[in-house]
Parts: sequence; C-alpha cells; structure tokens
Amino acid sequence: MISASDFRNGITFEINGQPHVILEFQHVKPGKGAAFVRTKYKNILTGATREEAFNPNDRFPKAHIEKKKMQYLYNDGELYYFMDPETYDQIPLAYDEVAEAIKYVRENDEVTIQFFQGKAFSVEAPNFVSLKITETEPGVKGNTATNVTKPATVETGATVMVPIFIEEGEVIQIDTRTGEYLGRAKE
Repeated sequence: MISASDFRNGITFEINGQPHVILEFQHVKPGKGAAFVRTKYKNILTGATREEAFNPNDRFPKAHIEKKKMQYLYNDGELYYFMDPETYDQIPLAYDEVAEAIKYVRENDEVTIQFFQGKAFSVEAPNFVSLKITETEPGVKGNTATNVTKPATVETGATVMVPIFIEEGEVIQIDTRTGEYLGRAKE
C-alpha cells in the first residue's frame, strides 16, 4: 500500500483496480484546514488523465508494472507480433497498443513492453534509433539559411524533419521520444 503523502512523479498506484501513474503532485498546507495532496495522474491502460486532491492519509495499492525486453517479429496487417528472446513465447498486439513505437521499429529490433497483471498494454521503442532514409526531396543548391528543414521518410515509414543537406540513402539517428533528427548515424 502507498499513502498519498508518498506520491512522487512516476509512482504507480491502483484506483478501482485500474493502474495509474502520477504525472504531477503538490503537497498543499493551507493556513486554515487540513493539508492535502493535489495530483495529476494518468490511467496507464486508457491514457485518460485526471486531476484530484487526496487526503495525505488516503492509501492505495501499489500497481506493479512489469517491463520486458522483446523482439519485434512481423505484422500480419492487423496484429504486430513480438517474441520473448528467453522463452520464445510470442504475443500479438493491436495497432493502438504499438502506435507510438512501431513507426521507429524494424523487424527483429528489440523493444520494451510493459505488462499489468500479465496483459501487455504499451510498447516502447529504444530512445535512439538509426534508420535509412528511403525518400526525400533533393536539397536546393545555394539555400544555406540556418535551420532549414525538409520532410524525409525513413525505412519504417515514419516522416522526420531533416536538414536540407541530408539525401536519400543516408542513415540518420532519431530520438524516438520526440521524433526529432539528431544527426547522421556513425558507421
């Protein structure tokens, strides 16, 4: 059990059997009345956020979120298949569970999958990936203004804004948390 006075950013807890994560918290001690904890938290399964004030003595069960490294195998059109490299068990996930990560993941790449009570609910791509550009417009000679970017499509189908000097066929590094171009990948 975890009490509301122990809330910190990133702490997971359960309300009505649903797992939530603390996004923001503030311990408030007004001049009159009892202290309370103002929180903003997100339902891990649905993504819904909510703001609520709790009594510091309120207690909640701790939500145990399991993270496991798995390998992305393939997509059959509707489902995305992942394999546990230790047990070789495969799990299929729907697009809405992998939507954020899959645009930066190639077949056989390793991802982190989060589970709550044995059910997978989220896929995280590695923070940084190196992907090959499959399509982009050629840069215009003489256009040397700083911070000029153009869209480029990488091998996974994601579109990333890159500087104008980047050409088709180059391998670039991308921060998957923001979707930003970081630079050319080191060979």
